[in-house]
Amino acid sequence: QVQLVESGGGLVQAGGSLRLSCAASRRIFSIYAMGWYRQSPGKQRELVARISPGDDSTSYADSVKGRFTISRDNAKNTVALQMNNLKPEDTAVYYCNSPDREGAARWYWGQGTQVTVSS
Repeated sequence: QVQLVESGGGLVQAGGSLRLSCAASRRIFSIYAMGWYRQSPGKQRELVARISPGDDSTSYADSVKGRFTISRDNAKNTVALQMNNLKPEDTAVYYCNSPDREGAARWYWGQGTQVTVSS
């Protein structure tokens, strides 16, 4: 099993930026697709960004497209999510994990990191 630790969340005003980081207990980022999910109160957890192994191709949920960028550093064994032009609706707990073909997470969830965007 892989342990994941997310960091970088915080409180920011609308229009601001944050950079989230995810570290894993094993060197797996070059092998598996990785993704960032988020969950806000009363809503299901959703996959918002995904990066493929090998060619580093990326995909995003429509709600974050053009504002969020996912990237991977295999040497540091980390995955990052750069979030720009944040909106109050981006407020959520953000988690990283490895999505399968259906977007379901492969591993146990970490503790996540809280992002709060004030209007």
